[in-house]
Amino acid sequence: MGINEPRTESLSQRELRNESGRVLREVSEGRSFVLTNSGVPVGRIVPIDAPAPALTIARPARREGGWAALAIERKAATRSLAETLDDLREDRL
Repeated sequence: MGINEPRTESLSQRELRNESGRVLREVSEGRSFVLTNSGVPVGRIVPIDAPAPALTIARPARREGGWAALAIERKAATRSLAETLDDLREDRL
């Protein structure tokens, strides 16, 4: 834990339910909690002005596949878009 990082304490769902006033008071004083459900961490309760945690990038993103990989050939249009729209609009009259 660094100097500027707040202390983090584990807090069960039951403790949060039964002692929400105390928890909110401590959060407003700068404390952070890891919320657990049956011992499994599920969330974090931090003060609103706490700095966002730095995300470490394990590997750079890489784009694979996508529509271009399908190699679909486009067909040439026999009519212009304006002609197609005019034809569709005639049906509304």
